Amino acid sequence: MPRKKGIKRTCVVITMSLAVFVLLGVLIGWLVRPSDELDKVTSKLRNIRKQLMSEMKAENIKMFLRDFTKIPHLAGTEENLLLAKKIQTQWEDFGLDKVELVHYDVLLSYPNKTNPNYISIIDEHGTEIFNTSLSEPPPEGYENFTDIVPPYNAFSPKGEPQGDLVYVNYAQAEDFFYLQRNMSINCTGKIVIARYGKIFRGNKVKNAIQAGAKGIILFSDPADYCQPGVEPYPDGWNLPGGGAQRGNVLNLNGAGDPLTPGYPAKDFMYRYKANEGVGLPSIPVHPIGYHDAEQILRLMGGPASPASWKGKLNVLYKIGPGFLDVSDRQVRMHVYNNNEVTRIYDVIGTIRGAVEPDRYIILGGHRDSWVFGGIDPTTGAAVLQEVARSFGAKLKEGWRPRRTIIFASWDAEEFGLLGSTEWAEENAKILQERGVAYINSDSSIEGNYTLRVDCTPLLYQLVYNVTKQIASPDEGFDGESLYNSWLQKDPSTKDKDLPRINKLGSGSDFEAYFQRLGIASGRARYSKNRKTDKYSSYPVYHTVYETFELVERFYDPSFKNHLAVAKVRGSLVYELADSTIIPFNVLDYGEELKNYAESISNLAKKHLEQIEIYNVSFDHLFASIDNFTNAAAGLHQRIKNVDHNNPIAVRILNDQLMFAERAFIDPLGLPGRPFYRHVIFAPSSNNKYAGESFPGIYDALFDIENKDQSAAWEEVKRQIAIATFTVQAAAETLKEV
Repeated sequence: MPRKKGIKRTCVVITMSLAVFVLLGVLIGWLVRPSDELDKVTSKLRNIRKQLMSEMKAENIKMFLRDFTKIPHLAGTEENLLLAKKIQTQWEDFGLDKVELVHYDVLLSYPNKTNPNYISIIDEHGTEIFNTSLSEPPPEGYENFTDIVPPYNAFSPKGEPQGDLVYVNYAQAEDFFYLQRNMSINCTGKIVIARYGKIFRGNKVKNAIQAGAKGIILFSDPADYCQPGVEPYPDGWNLPGGGAQRGNVLNLNGAGDPLTPGYPAKDFMYRYKANEGVGLPSIPVHPIGYHDAEQILRLMGGPASPASWKGKLNVLYKIGPGFLDVSDRQVRMHVYNNNEVTRIYDVIGTIRGAVEPDRYIILGGHRDSWVFGGIDPTTGAAVLQEVARSFGAKLKEGWRPRRTIIFASWDAEEFGLLGSTEWAEENAKILQERGVAYINSDSSIEGNYTLRVDCTPLLYQLVYNVTKQIASPDEGFDGESLYNSWLQKDPSTKDKDLPRINKLGSGSDFEAYFQRLGIASGRARYSKNRKTDKYSSYPVYHTVYETFELVERFYDPSFKNHLAVAKVRGSLVYELADSTIIPFNVLDYGEELKNYAESISNLAKKHLEQIEIYNVSFDHLFASIDNFTNAAAGLHQRIKNVDHNNPIAVRILNDQLMFAERAFIDPLGLPGRPFYRHVIFAPSSNNKYAGESFPGIYDALFDIENKDQSAAWEEVKRQIAIATFTVQAAAETLKEV
């Protein structure tokens, strides 16, 4: 009997032990499995990205660039429609699921073909004693083209204003302040002449109008558009003296088509009358080359300009008004542009997502150009084409991304971002609910020194990570990553251990997606050395000299920089489309919010006495940023712990990440700029190209010492309150559901 009990007890112990071991094994397997699964998923993602990147070829980008720049393709022309259809056919051949042409009828602006624009100097009898050139000397090999649009500023009204001339430097607000306050020179009733550079040309025109000018002439000074020691095109990449920069002079502030602001320019839409359009300038504008500018400026009278206003022309840069020793000579403008509603076409291609087809990653860039578009935009269009081709090739092998990818070839960007904005307006409700990210594919190069990135803080870590996986194309960095060459050539001013990333301003097609809809956005391209290369943009910007040969001979002969940019843009799109958890980092946003708040509060503290008098405080704003940072830390802890096999948990986190940028959108918009709705970022009111942080507060502080003090500081307090509320509300969206 005792022996039987012992045997029974032993069996029970063995059975229980086995059960414990089994349960322990299951438990260990359950605990380990997510990590193993995550490793497998991560490895698979890396392999697919590697395959996509290896599919991209520099020679293909070169081929696309050569093909797309053979003829001029201005928005609204038959040539640009033919190019759209060619891209549509190619995307279909690449294997994209769906490709369509989407049209809009928008207001465009063209020179009068029989009555050309020019500037003249007239004597006391009204006789023209000097006239500027009617066109640019064509580059070698391009003499036979008859459809090259001459230099003009789109949307300039017709007019023949005549009067005394005043030189206004870059026509910045500060320049007009200086003339009025330091030199007692009034521009009312005058024609002003300004050099291109520093700020968006539309801001120059706006400032001239506010100063009372009745016309403005724009020219490209060699100080801003010629690199010392470089020959003019075609012997080098500098701007020839006869070259003139085209460009629109609208002051749209994100409105899109001037006649249908806020709404898509479709057949059914109500349109304002042509002379009532949003953002249209009220004074004639015309661009000229620096050879012509030199002839005019050499005759200027009046006091000498400040040293900082002097360019590199062989003239004294006198201010005026009027001409030297000849009081009866004046300038007359001859501008005869026509505004007309014209049909434009976007090409929209789609790869449908396998798991989350209702989540969109957009890669978009414009196709239209002023003439051949050798750099702007076709270096970007060629890269977009190669990225689409590589993704299509992978699609044919059976791969499909988790989320939907949309490729977009926008039209009429040069006329005010019209194609991209109209599509955003037509699809605003859908995009607000489904848009994850927008990556821009405008010009891929504007120099050949190093990478330049502008993006939301949500994308910082993703940009760092993908550039570490891409080989640097730079000389002296063989075997090193793009990240390393970028870091060494352009470190951040805040943290020398990280490369510099810029704020998003405007001036390209991401505007409506980021500034109006709150979709996380970014752009990347190769750029100049900002420390040594002081010329503005690239010298032949928006001229007839932007040709394929310019790029092939001087900027990127091997197209290795183009390929690096293609891999950056393609990698960003892939990671955003195929990662289980959207690769946004909200912690970086919190850190940047703190930096931005410190910067704007320091700007306000320059007026310490007024801050104390009017009881202005940033304490609540800093407290809301602390709350945001804490909520962001909690969100990222949940990301680390989430079960990737739980689709609901994954979707909840992804929704919080996707809507993080959206949380900074104020539906009322910024004061006087209702289509700029991002409270943290907006184009500067004084320069559309530049990004400004806490723009509502910044604009309220601008030139505040010359405003009514009580009202001005009340507006500062109001903008601080709006920013505080927005940041705190954004923090709430990050907390655990």
